Amino acid sequence: MKKLLSAVLCLCFALPALAAEDKEQQRLQDSYSVMKAILGMSDKGIPTDLLNKSYCVVVFPSVKKAAFVVGGSYGRGVMTCRGGQSFRGPWSAPAFVALEGGSFGLQIGGQATDFVLLIMNEDGAKSVLKSKVKLGGDASVAAGPVGRTTSAETDAAMKAEILSWSRNKGVFAGISLDGSTLRPDNDASKNYYHKDLDAQQIIFEGAVKPIPPTAKPLVNLLDHMSPKRA
Repeated sequence: MKKLLSAVLCLCFALPALAAEDKEQQRLQDSYSVMKAILGMSDKGIPTDLLNKSYCVVVFPSVKKAAFVVGGSYGRGVMTCRGGQSFRGPWSAPAFVALEGGSFGLQIGGQATDFVLLIMNEDGAKSVLKSKVKLGGDASVAAGPVGRTTSAETDAAMKAEILSWSRNKGVFAGISLDGSTLRPDNDASKNYYHKDLDAQQIIFEGAVKPIPPTAKPLVNLLDHMSPKRA
């Protein structure tokens, strides 16, 4: 009886951890699906030269308006950055991140919306991974241009640390995320990797090797589409 009780207690403690891990795996799968669809757009996706100049990619699948906050929204996603010297190597294992608040909740209404962000310099990448960053305040952000062949030499691309896009009901467009906050979701990273790791350790220190199978599709997709930073 004691052995049975012990086994039941162990199972009770294990189930929440397994459920949390499943949520992170689903987040990775959804993020991959979003990036695959957007990068597969023939003429209305993210400009190729901007992707090639980026340091990091952040994906938030199915961001929803928070009913308990007027105009507020929340989203949980993943972030991966180029590794190696001067951010010119392969894409890193993903860290989990969160997007919260801001006026974009009024723009997307009640629909779930996908967001993709490109971080365009090292300072922007490091600031996001350290702590909560207010977009438009701590880090400059601008709506990204649309079109695979659109030139990256635009005012937005030249000046902003972060460029952002949204996809809702199949419509892909640049969107301003001023006023929202972007932060590491370290609890989710710990749940997924089963290690006490923060976002900086995962992305900048290469603490995750090899990349888990459920994270590989997203990383492999980016390695294929943009293997080196221009």
